Amino acid sequence: MNMFRLDHKVAVITGGGSGIGQAIAKCFGTQGADVHILELNEEGGKATVAEIVAAGGKAQVHACNVADQAVVVSTMDGIIKANGRLDILVNCAGIAHVGNLENTSEQDLDRIYSVNIKGTYNCLYAVIKQMKAQGGGVILNVASIAASVGIPDRFAYSMSKGAVFTMTLSVAKDYIHDNIRCNSLSPARVHTPFVDGFLAKNYPGREPEMFEKLSKTQPIGRMAKPAEIGSLALYLCSDEAGFITGTDYPIDGGFITLNN
Repeated sequence: MNMFRLDHKVAVITGGGSGIGQAIAKCFGTQGADVHILELNEEGGKATVAEIVAAGGKAQVHACNVADQAVVVSTMDGIIKANGRLDILVNCAGIAHVGNLENTSEQDLDRIYSVNIKGTYNCLYAVIKQMKAQGGGVILNVASIAASVGIPDRFAYSMSKGAVFTMTLSVAKDYIHDNIRCNSLSPARVHTPFVDGFLAKNYPGREPEMFEKLSKTQPIGRMAKPAEIGSLALYLCSDEAGFITGTDYPIDGGFITLNN
């Protein structure tokens, strides 16, 4: 059987210029979707598009700051006008912050809120009327294990991902009779360029040691590969997952249930 195909589906992926978003975009492109990447880092988005096109897929990048509602709505409207529909939205754009309550400033909190929470809301707001009008659609939000368990020094980040998870439930409940499915996935640590940059900045000269230490926090003994997150995203956005909505899927190497 030719399963998990996304032929003739228009898919928007935010944050598709690197890491998890890039992996999802490439996976969707391979499976036949017409991929539209919303990316603040337009050069990163162009690089992803080039890979998708080189592999025989269809993709475009749109310079977009998800924290700016007017820009998001205008960008989404342009995609819808050009294609006549929008079938899949993946909210992946996000930023991180390290710190507990005491060393998280108001500016830190506002920065995380504007991208991780407001950015997700802006994209949901911009597509929901179109999905209703066309008779359905699929939304996938990238949350985190930080929405489900306590993670040290992740106060603002955990707050934001908890909001992403609860927005998922709310949208799934409110639009289930419009044939709109909404789910989230919650990765543990994933080996992305962000991780390498974080280690280089905070542990210069100790990168291999700290990489191994962070990897071992997952009971499975390693970090996830971005492509593994892409495969789960593909399933949840495919027709084969048509009975799934209002659900969060941890992809965490056993972090939530086996770290005891």
